[in-house]
Amino acid sequence: MRVPHVVIVVENLPVPFDRRVWMEARALRDSGYKVSVICPVGKGFCTEDEVLEDVRILRHELHEATTMVGYIREYTSALWHESRLLARLRREGPIDVIQICNPPDLLFLVTLAHKFLHGTRVVFDHHDINPELFEVKFGRRGVFYWLLRVAERLTFSVADVVISTNESYREIALGRGRVNPDRVFIVKSAPDLAEYTAPSSHGPRAGDGCLIGYVGIMAAQDGVDVLIEAAAILLGHLASNGLRFRIIGGGSEENNLRRRARDLGIEESVEFTGYLYGADMRLSLSECDLGVVPDPKNPYNDRCTMNKVLEYMALGLPVVQFDLLESRRSAGDAALYAEGNDAAALAAAIESVCFDAVQLEQMRQAGLDRIGQLQWAVQRESLSAAYECVLERTIWHG
Repeated sequence: MRVPHVVIVVENLPVPFDRRVWMEARALRDSGYKVSVICPVGKGFCTEDEVLEDVRILRHELHEATTMVGYIREYTSALWHESRLLARLRREGPIDVIQICNPPDLLFLVTLAHKFLHGTRVVFDHHDINPELFEVKFGRRGVFYWLLRVAERLTFSVADVVISTNESYREIALGRGRVNPDRVFIVKSAPDLAEYTAPSSHGPRAGDGCLIGYVGIMAAQDGVDVLIEAAAILLGHLASNGLRFRIIGGGSEENNLRRRARDLGIEESVEFTGYLYGADMRLSLSECDLGVVPDPKNPYNDRCTMNKVLEYMALGLPVVQFDLLESRRSAGDAALYAEGNDAAALAAAIESVCFDAVQLEQMRQAGLDRIGQLQWAVQRESLSAAYECVLERTIWHG
């Protein structure tokens, strides 16, 4: 009996740096599938062909773009490499399922020959709602917005099964994607608690010694600039400047954010660690007493499940954030929601909880209880159901 071969194609991040894809790959491996991953190099993962934990990873070059012409070149090059590596795997043996992980919403193109010539099933792992991201980033819709909607619709059409990261994404799959409800499965990007050290029993520190943390990407839409401004407000008007801030991650805005912290005179109180991965990231974040989600409220962020919310709760960190729909669904009482959508509102929320030891502990416990219900051990059951659906419990014969 032949083992089904699953190939996961992700263009946005390298694996295993992409925590969600890496958890999915290992979960599928544990379920008895042969798993290969095609992804870009980067973040310290540069080997073109290697096997990690019985998952084969094929990587290709990817030059990140900043202009429209650059994006066309980037996507064209990436699609070429992904098609080339899929063809290579096909020559080595059958491919039963290709899982594509957006962005971009063009990855369906690399599946077409395999789907229609070889009968390969396609799973769409819906990571990002790119039309909403475009609208928020550029403040308008226009031709490119509708082109993104067309690409999204074609992706849904090609997919045999859709994996949604939350309820809002499922609604999009059912609505503008017109996908049958029986073929949509919610798999949240919840952390694997087996990899997380048990949170400290003493709970978060309150008052001037509080270390306020952020983990994630630093792009224009992520709101880290709002956190820097909020830090300046707090450090400027509090009697003591003992509050400290730790920003873990990187991205296109990192240099601008470092410069802004210097301009505001708060660089001594704001630590930028750069990208940290795995145990190093968890250790650095666990030393914080409070986790902040500065992503502002807008149609894109409102529908996204922020991985950092789940990671904060897994480490026993209370959360301060703007009132985003999916973030509230994730955090519940583990978060304090800023009454507004700017730096002043965020600073006020951080201050109100940072100096209240009782509230900090209550939020910490609420988060630990909540993450126990959302953890990866729960999500992988839905992932297994999605693959049972796409393969229809077929008995595979060599």
